[in-house]
Amino acid sequence: MQERRRARLLVAMSEFGGVARTERLRDRGISRRGIETAVDAGMLMRLRPRWVAVPGADRMLVEAARRGVVLTCVTQARRLGLWVHDERNVPHVGLTPGSRGGQDAHLRVHWSRPVVARHPDLLEDPIENVLAIVAACEPYEQALATWDSALNRGLVTKEALARLRLKPAARRLLADAWPFADAGLETYLRPRLRFLRVPLHFQTWIAGHRVDALVGERLIIQIDGSTHVGAQRTADIRHDAELLLMGYHVIRVGYHQVMHDWPAVQDAIMRAVAQGLHKRR
Repeated sequence: MQERRRARLLVAMSEFGGVARTERLRDRGISRRGIETAVDAGMLMRLRPRWVAVPGADRMLVEAARRGVVLTCVTQARRLGLWVHDERNVPHVGLTPGSRGGQDAHLRVHWSRPVVARHPDLLEDPIENVLAIVAACEPYEQALATWDSALNRGLVTKEALARLRLKPAARRLLADAWPFADAGLETYLRPRLRFLRVPLHFQTWIAGHRVDALVGERLIIQIDGSTHVGAQRTADIRHDAELLLMGYHVIRVGYHQVMHDWPAVQDAIMRAVAQGLHKRR
C-alpha cells in the first residue's frame, strides 16, 4: 500500500480503538480494495464479515466483534474501573432479543432490550445499560456497590437515570444509591446497619480525615481495603489515636471480615451500641 493510504488506514483504525466495521473505514475514505489489500498484507485481521482489527488490538474488543456481542454488566463495569464483586471472571456480554451471535458456553449472555439504544458500531455497552443489567444480574448489595461507584466517578447521575425506563430492581438501586461512597466495601454498611435504628453518617470528616461510617455520635466503623498498608496503615493508626483522645470509639475491620465474616462484625457493632458507645457522654 502507498504510505499515505497506509497512514490514513492506521489513523482510522486508531479512532475506533483498533477494531472497526468496514463501513466506518469506507466512511473515512478507505476503499474496499484498500481494506482487502491491508488484510492480505497482514495489517488488518478479518474477524467476521464487515469487521476487522489491527494485530494486537484489545483482546476483549476483538472477541466481542468476532461473536457479534457487546461487553456489558460486570465485565464492562470492571473495564470502566468500577467496583465489581464478581469473582468468576466469565465475560458478560449483551445481545438484543432477535440478534445473532454470542453462542459460547464460556460467555454469560444477557438477552435484554437496552435502555439506551446500541449503535451497530459499539462493542462496549453505554453505562446506563451496564447498570441496568448489573441490577438484574447481581445480588442487591453487590449491584448497589457498582451503582455507587458509577455515581461516585461521575459516569452518570441519579437525575439522568431517573428519566430512564428502568425495571423494579434497578429502581430500587436508584433510590438507595449514594454518589459519595468512596469504595465498594463502604456501600455494604448502609443496608447492613439500618436495623440499628440509630443515626448513621457515611464519609464524614472527623479530625481532618474521612471516616467510613459514624454510628450515632461516637462509634466509628473503618474498613481497610488492600491499600491500607505501609504509610497508609501508619496514618490510619495515628488517626485512630486522635479519635480515641477525642472521645470516639473505633471498630476497624478488613475486606475479608466484611465479605466473609460479617456476622462477627455485626455482633461487635451490636454489642458496642448496646453498651452505649455510640452516644456522647
